[in-house]
Amino acid sequence: MKSMKLSVIIPVYNEEETVGQVIAGLKEELNKIGLEYEIIAVNDGSTDKSKEILEKISGLRLINHPYNKGNGASVKTGAKNAKFDWLLTFDADGQHKPEYIKEFIKYSDQYDMITGWRQGYKGPFIRQPGKKMLHLIANYLVERKIPDLNCGFRLLKRDLFLKYEHLLPDGFYCTTSILTFLKEGLNVKYVPIYINKRIRGKSSVKISDGFRTIMLVVRLIMLFSPLKIFMPIAMAGFIVSLAMMAYIMIQTHFDMISKSGGFLFVASLLIFLFGLLADQVAAIRRHLQ
Repeated sequence: MKSMKLSVIIPVYNEEETVGQVIAGLKEELNKIGLEYEIIAVNDGSTDKSKEILEKISGLRLINHPYNKGNGASVKTGAKNAKFDWLLTFDADGQHKPEYIKEFIKYSDQYDMITGWRQGYKGPFIRQPGKKMLHLIANYLVERKIPDLNCGFRLLKRDLFLKYEHLLPDGFYCTTSILTFLKEGLNVKYVPIYINKRIRGKSSVKISDGFRTIMLVVRLIMLFSPLKIFMPIAMAGFIVSLAMMAYIMIQTHFDMISKSGGFLFVASLLIFLFGLLADQVAAIRRHLQ
């Protein structure tokens, strides 16, 4: 454990009430463990006093975004500026408990990503339908159950994160990153954790987040497994078109072929071919560096 060198990345956006305490707790725990580490705080265009608080903390590498870019953009910035091979992402809102870091590190010789699995956590009620839809889509895409898609407490290899960072959005990066690792055959470990209640009581959820969630689902499908969507649609079209044509020919004693059935058959074939093309494009895009 002590041989590991760790770059801790903390995305910060308007966390003046918690960020100082979070970093102090991290330092205390990391010093107990005794490994070499650095803490990188990425101030993502905060409009409160977060920047001023961060500037007063000694032994901290502070990077400032000129304006708010998103949580994913902050993690990317931290990863590009990190000097060690392992990244630990840690939220600044006080929810995560640093004592779980030791548990994460224990699995670092076997896994490429170790992520928190929040026990009993559901989040704001308004987010539940979107989260359930995301989980269903994600489980379908990777053909396995993912217990927690969005936990921001993660330990992962820097070189692998940077290899695929061009695929990760600046906003909802957590879901895409875990799916990328799984679809590329990398090893992911889920560690059960309990979290603190967030000090900032108000949720930052907006109505526009619902549309963003829908767009995220569409992008995930097209990025990772286009055929998982196009194939069922094409097969359903083939079956219905064949049934229609067979029914019309039987009714007319094979004197007439259903035009609508033929049209549906051709449309299904085109959907299937388009799915093959989309699958190849997605595979090429995932491996672009």
